[in-house]
Amino acid sequence: MISKNVNWPAFELIANDKCWIEAEAIRGLEALTRLEGVERVVGLPDLHPGLSPVGVAVAARNFVHPFLLGEDLGCGMSLFETGISIKKFKPEKAAGILEALESLAAVEVEFDFEEPSPIKNLGSIGGGNHFLEFQAAEKITDKKVVEKMDLDPGRILILVHSGSRDFGRTIYEKCVQGLDGLPQGSAAAQEYLALHDQALKWASRNRLLVAKKVLTALAVKEELRLILDIAHNYLEPIDDLIVHRKGAVSALKGPVVIPGSRGTVTSLFNPAPDTAKSLFSLSHGAGRKWRRCDCRGRLEAKWTRQELRRTALGSHVICTDKATLYEEAPQAYKNVAEILKCLEQNGLGKVIMTLAPLLTYKL
Repeated sequence: MISKNVNWPAFELIANDKCWIEAEAIRGLEALTRLEGVERVVGLPDLHPGLSPVGVAVAARNFVHPFLLGEDLGCGMSLFETGISIKKFKPEKAAGILEALESLAAVEVEFDFEEPSPIKNLGSIGGGNHFLEFQAAEKITDKKVVEKMDLDPGRILILVHSGSRDFGRTIYEKCVQGLDGLPQGSAAAQEYLALHDQALKWASRNRLLVAKKVLTALAVKEELRLILDIAHNYLEPIDDLIVHRKGAVSALKGPVVIPGSRGTVTSLFNPAPDTAKSLFSLSHGAGRKWRRCDCRGRLEAKWTRQELRRTALGSHVICTDKATLYEEAPQAYKNVAEILKCLEQNGLGKVIMTLAPLLTYKL
């Protein structure tokens, strides 16, 4: 799949003049090329700085790099179709119920897993940019692909962004040894890969339980149906390389979900047949424009907390933490429309459907 007949550059940034990329993020991208075994690094249009760059795919030979994937191993997005008709869903009523909820820990749901959970607070969203969002179909641009997904545009969808919670942090603390990679086949690498697979499995289960808890809190009995479950902090073996994705999703498993911010639409994106240029990876979202520590100072004089609880699209935002309300404001994120346009211009796929936010829950 990764052709040996193409002389791919060791370092590549997929962006255009409309995709604003910080110099710090580009320097971080270049630094990744110097890690052990790394043969190719690709920055995606949503690239932004982090402990290691976010919005990146890194292909390494004979080495696994836990540091690149960070603490929230298995973090990703799950899109569920509910049995709720769009016509019957009342965002104001749901917002009132969820705002009065102290936390999801107070909501009990039935689940039957054969093994004990390594996540202490299983069924929790987490802080930062994690969220649950009720969404409705806005526009379908490729009806055939959407029909293959068996998605009913007349029903409410739920998108959950969360990860492996405290379990991912435990793995990071146990396995990360600075910037050093783990030789493939070594006992340390095998241990990390086993924990990696566990984190992916339990992060997915966590997202499912979050959705179930929220519907239970709203006294909704209709069953959830999983449409997409996509990790964006994980690794994937491809040919004889190991592709590490930090804030990037695989383009090899069909359509993906790419959200913007809580004030913009989410897009379903269908990958092109050949995405080798981007290491078979796509953007996982819009990417941050501002650091969290800068957001409150930039926004507090312009918008009150109450104003930030409603978006330009009219959707509701439930977030009782004042700092998070400002840190995750739509203004703090890049223009997701430009991110998507850049992916399309580079022949990496196309948008097939957009989903409008109705209510975003961030507790």
